[in-house]
Amino acid sequence: MTSMDIEVNPPTGITGFPLGMPAAALKVAAAALGTVQVQDEDAPDLFHPMKVLALHPQFEITFTLPDGKSLASAEVWTPRPGPEDVTVRFRGIDVFRTPARQLLAQLRAMGLTVLDETLYAYVPQLSLGFTRVAGHEVPLDTDGEPLYFQAVLTGPTDYYDYKLAQG
Repeated sequence: MTSMDIEVNPPTGITGFPLGMPAAALKVAAAALGTVQVQDEDAPDLFHPMKVLALHPQFEITFTLPDGKSLASAEVWTPRPGPEDVTVRFRGIDVFRTPARQLLAQLRAMGLTVLDETLYAYVPQLSLGFTRVAGHEVPLDTDGEPLYFQAVLTGPTDYYDYKLAQG
């Protein structure tokens, strides 16, 4: 079995895909992961940013380029079982194999501000976002929601800071 490690490193980006990466280089690098689909490349706007989807046989990554030129955020979706052992980590924590509420407690123990909205969680000032929303059957926690996060997003430094003002 081969393994693939993806490090989520806000606000820098993820392994192999630094924020600010030019669109052309991003498409080439994404193609190395699997099939690439590009949306709204010709006329990105506020409501339809350019997106590059990297479709690996076991997971997807959504790259967003609002200006159509450079990478602004990357969202990694939970890997499915398969021939590769795919691990997504943040500061050594396995994002998709650590129960969601336990992962948030570990982030708080690091001194990070964590806003937990049950299905979504945010780490403003660091620009890390998580979702527990699942489109398929997954193990559930005692609160009736998915036990594990289903996606993690990293963006520029102030990406989720607006959440602090909503307090």
